[in-house]
Amino acid sequence: MRGESGVPFRWRRLLEVCGRGKNVEGRVLGLIRTEGSSGEGISGTAKVAALFGLLVTSPGCRCTTGEVSDALWPGARYSRDRVYRVMSDLREELGEGVVPRINSGICAIVVPNEAVDLFRFRAGVRKAARLPPVEKFEQLCAALAEWSDGEPLRGLPDGTFGVRKAQLREEWMEAVRSQLEAAWEAGEEKWLRTETEKLFERIPERDWIFRFYLVAHGRELGHVARERLIKRWTKSYEAPDPNSDLQDVIDELRDTPRRTGGTSLRPVPDQLPAGKLRLFGRDELIRDLQGVVKERQAANRPTLIVLRGLAGIGKSTVAVRLADILRGRFPDGVLHTNLRGFAGGDETPADPEQVLDQFLAALSPRTCATGVDGKSAALRSVLTNRSVLIVLDDAESAAQVRPLLPGCGASAVIVTSRKALGELGAGQDAHFRTVGSLDDDAAAAILLELLHAPEQEAHRHFVGKLVELCDRHPLALTVVARRLEHRSLQGISALVRDLKEEKDKLDVLHLPEEELSVRMALACSERALSSGARRLLWQLAVHPGPSICWDAVMDLGLAGDQPRADRAMEELVAASLVEFRSDRYSLHDLVRAFARHEIDPGAGGPRREFQEATVRQILEHQLQNVRACDRLLDRYRTLPVGDPDAVSVCEPDDLAHAMTLLDAEYDAVQLGIQLAHQERLERYVWLLPMALVTYQWCRHRLGDALRGLAFAREAAEGIADPVDCAMVYRMLAGTHWRLEEFEMAAAQLRRAVLLSRQDDSKSGRLSLARSLHTLALTLRKQGNGAAAEEHHIEALELYRVLPDSSGEAAALNGIGTLHHDRGEDDEALRLCEEALRVVGAADARGKADVLYTLAEIRLSRSERAEALSLYRQAYEIFRELEHWYDESKLLWRYADALVAIGRSHEAVQALERVLVLRERMGGDGVREVRDRLEKLR
Repeated sequence: MRGESGVPFRWRRLLEVCGRGKNVEGRVLGLIRTEGSSGEGISGTAKVAALFGLLVTSPGCRCTTGEVSDALWPGARYSRDRVYRVMSDLREELGEGVVPRINSGICAIVVPNEAVDLFRFRAGVRKAARLPPVEKFEQLCAALAEWSDGEPLRGLPDGTFGVRKAQLREEWMEAVRSQLEAAWEAGEEKWLRTETEKLFERIPERDWIFRFYLVAHGRELGHVARERLIKRWTKSYEAPDPNSDLQDVIDELRDTPRRTGGTSLRPVPDQLPAGKLRLFGRDELIRDLQGVVKERQAANRPTLIVLRGLAGIGKSTVAVRLADILRGRFPDGVLHTNLRGFAGGDETPADPEQVLDQFLAALSPRTCATGVDGKSAALRSVLTNRSVLIVLDDAESAAQVRPLLPGCGASAVIVTSRKALGELGAGQDAHFRTVGSLDDDAAAAILLELLHAPEQEAHRHFVGKLVELCDRHPLALTVVARRLEHRSLQGISALVRDLKEEKDKLDVLHLPEEELSVRMALACSERALSSGARRLLWQLAVHPGPSICWDAVMDLGLAGDQPRADRAMEELVAASLVEFRSDRYSLHDLVRAFARHEIDPGAGGPRREFQEATVRQILEHQLQNVRACDRLLDRYRTLPVGDPDAVSVCEPDDLAHAMTLLDAEYDAVQLGIQLAHQERLERYVWLLPMALVTYQWCRHRLGDALRGLAFAREAAEGIADPVDCAMVYRMLAGTHWRLEEFEMAAAQLRRAVLLSRQDDSKSGRLSLARSLHTLALTLRKQGNGAAAEEHHIEALELYRVLPDSSGEAAALNGIGTLHHDRGEDDEALRLCEEALRVVGAADARGKADVLYTLAEIRLSRSERAEALSLYRQAYEIFRELEHWYDESKLLWRYADALVAIGRSHEAVQALERVLVLRERMGGDGVREVRDRLEKLR
């Protein structure tokens, strides 16, 4: 999670250490301007400037690539290349530390709060909220000085940036309103008269501006002029609400008492409890809900807000803070009650009838109503002509809440619950909001709040770790903050160690003497679950995470003999114990720790046996689904996976679909490999990395591939036959090959050759041919052409005897490449053209390799037109296969050929694609591409 500027706490520490971003200066409150550490920058309305404005004004300074495309090229077809290119351009201007590389389809910018005018403005407004009137006024003047002119994002099109501009202008309006209030309270009458005159001339339609204009000028206008002005304003805009602040001022100027003022005989309850905890990181949510209430009140309609979320996430704190801010808008009082839906212990949920008795007594109506229905009707009648704010904290169910709701009028209700309470949406215009984890800055603020400035600096080294280990959970952070108060730095280090141990984490986060306990809070939620939901929650905690798809959840149900896992999952989501986002399900880290160590799954047998069955079901689902995708990535590799047994398999429609599925499941599968290794389940330890490696090659995730294949090699040596072991060594070699570690690759391949020679069956001979062929390619890279040719020839003979047309074509292509290396292009051409005739139609990768070699040969013969055609054919295949590394290498050579014949414009297009590909693969060689592009442009 991120703060105002989008800088996570751990990134901000990195910026402080490295100095990255400290020299960046950006402005979006006017014409966009930036200046990087190099002194260069951007300004105006160019795409790169628009991208800076888009990211800075987005939540967390993050956007998806799709959002970037829609904003910068509205109506155009989505193109990842365009997005990567403009991100690369922004990175070039501002630096790598400011513009990280695109990760998981997310574009982001990392700048400190003080580096951007918008963030300085927002920080100033937040700071002002805590100050007394004089300092508050001065602080707001300083904050509003960041607005260089009245038009944020000036020059960017309203079609795509209009909503953002309007939101920023509303932020300015709210700050100005606070400034006027502070000026009045601070006695800045001269300033107030001058500024309200300007504002009323520019924006007369705002009722609060008119109110402050009357405050500053009303007495001096005189009765006739004042009444004429009020009449004209009312006719032009609207009559003020009788309960509004504007009407208060008008009544005071007329010496008329207010309808609900001091002369009213009705009691005005104020039951809102004092806030026990400060609120951090919820400003955006509070502003959003304030807007909802204001809009509904303006239409004289009741408001129902439902705040839902995990236990201890801060729902009640948000509700109380929101009610405190809004209480001035409800002249007929504030009612509050704790419904004790998840109180735990001996406490039972509040009876709605008793709550109705309390509310009716507070509002002092004369009623003889009896029963829940009668008293509910009486409450609705009382509220019809009143404006009351009601806070219903910790609701158990919709049935408990529904009798307490108003029918019509301008009252509002804020409900908090751990459950979704979706039933309240039926027949009610409810506004549901999920209260989630905090961003890094807000989480860190909780930990640092009770420490003095010198202590804060000394503790910062640990804060980022503690925020991460608490998973930004407010209750957990509050407990840790209490423990930090009297701990030395060594003691804090020990606290970090304890939190890293999942089995000890809940003990650390348990302070029952202060009624602060994550374990107790989650236990109250768990007790409300059905046995099926409780069992599934435990299984989800066993799943390695970080998220899980629907089919995998259903397969978990089979391991627990639970035919309706779908209903159990719906119950868990509704209870806010499982998060559903981006079509996947995930657990908060604290829920995972609680479920794994505190819940009895109640499986009707030994817990260890149920855990083993669950783990095997998880890994079998992963293996079968990864293998289904891998078959489209490598049609020729066979793995002894077997048929699916009691797991569902999503068969991808095509290669692109397979890559999309693996993109979504990759993190979970990586953790699955670790789980298999921990549990010593050798089948999955060697088969999962093997099924995943082709995808990792395509996505250039070579470090992960090496780690997984190291596990696979160890496991395969114990349980797999020599042919399968040889395949593992070939995959290891292929990974080293792509890392250009050719000596390591050759060692793995020699082992694969030895293992393959132990099996004289058809599969053994095929394994030998593939091992020899790959070894030959590696030896060529090492400069040993003679040995390479011997191995290619032996592989060719084996492929022809088997027969294997794809292998035969690959061997012919390899021999042809060696002839080309020696300058024997006629023989090389003959061999490679034969390879092109032999290669099977289904082997697209093999065909692309042959086309590339033919292009190289034609180019060396100065047959440039033929070479360019062959390059393009190979390029189309590599791009369709999403082989980024091979596509990048080919386009680099293609650009060489284009430059040689004077077609520099096309070469630039090819190199821009290379730039995008290298960005995706981690950024190696990006500077080389940029330098070359600069020379060509």
